[in-house]
Amino acid sequence: MFRVKMRDAALLLTSCVVMFLLLSFSCAARQGQDIRCGACRALVDEMEWAISQVDPKKMIQTGSFRINPDGSQSIREIPLARSEGNLLDLMESVCERMEDYGERTDPSTNRKSYVRVKSRTGEDMDLSEAALDSRVTSSLKFACETIVEHHEDEIIEFFAHETDNVKDKLCSKRTDLCDHALNIPHDEL
Repeated sequence: MFRVKMRDAALLLTSCVVMFLLLSFSCAARQGQDIRCGACRALVDEMEWAISQVDPKKMIQTGSFRINPDGSQSIREIPLARSEGNLLDLMESVCERMEDYGERTDPSTNRKSYVRVKSRTGEDMDLSEAALDSRVTSSLKFACETIVEHHEDEIIEFFAHETDNVKDKLCSKRTDLCDHALNIPHDEL
């Protein structure tokens, strides 16, 4: 009788441990998803801001500088801000700006989102709902670097042309980094 109770207790304890591990894994997976999604959305925000800072009148010549048999060249002018060279330069430093973000938790869904906590222009910002944590910013930076490394072509494709809703199109539809992005307001970042 005592052995049966001990075996039942051991089975119950084992079941509880397995349940705890599964829940922990699920929470960790969701947290990783939140970080990747937040990094993607912050990356898009930072790229859009950096592009907006380039003089729209500045143009760059692209195409082939070789002379065609008919004596013409295939050269065209495009805005410098959206040139591949400029976009590559921006992508080299965009992840450094993840240090300017803090973490916010949605009380109804318990999902994490990431908001800018340092102003680009020096004005005061409302930090009441954002937690500042160096582990979070380093995780965001690492996620951003991974996104740039794995999705460089997609990033250039989206930013080479003016496109609406880049956050949703790049982070949700093209890369599948955000499974819940359609529920995030567009002006969050």
